Amino acid sequence: MNLSNLKPAAGSVKSRKRIGRGTGSGRGGTSTRGHKGAGSRSGTSTKIGFEGGQMPLQRRLPKVGFKNPNRVEYIGINLDVLQGLAEKYNLTSIDFESLREHGLVSKKDLVKILGRGELKAKLEVKAHAFSATAQKQIEAAGGSIVKL
Repeated sequence: MNLSNLKPAAGSVKSRKRIGRGTGSGRGGTSTRGHKGAGSRSGTSTKIGFEGGQMPLQRRLPKVGFKNPNRVEYIGINLDVLQGLAEKYNLTSIDFESLREHGLVSKKDLVKILGRGELKAKLEVKAHAFSATAQKQIEAAGGSIVKL
């Protein structure tokens, strides 16, 4: 095989409709536009979503919901995940960079430590927010928290 004998797959390339090329072509005369009316004239277009006069979908459906532009979204990380990290990598301090390093958060995420699971390791945890139960458990295990 070389560049001189490359061909597209069979049936993948279709020839275009040549309209307005005489009556013998089967597409002459009105050139597939039908007779009279706005649709047969040049420069016509219907607005997006127009359904021939039927009430369009975007007007049939009700308005719903509200998105607060000021919402602050946190990535929740539970204590059992922190415990697993501490055991696996022998960590004494867990901060944003170490969480990012191990693929738990992205660059612009905000981290909240949540209280599911059990923490046995004595850790210094740095995060943007802590739940009350997580804070209690970290301090009960002898660790400390730092809010970023």
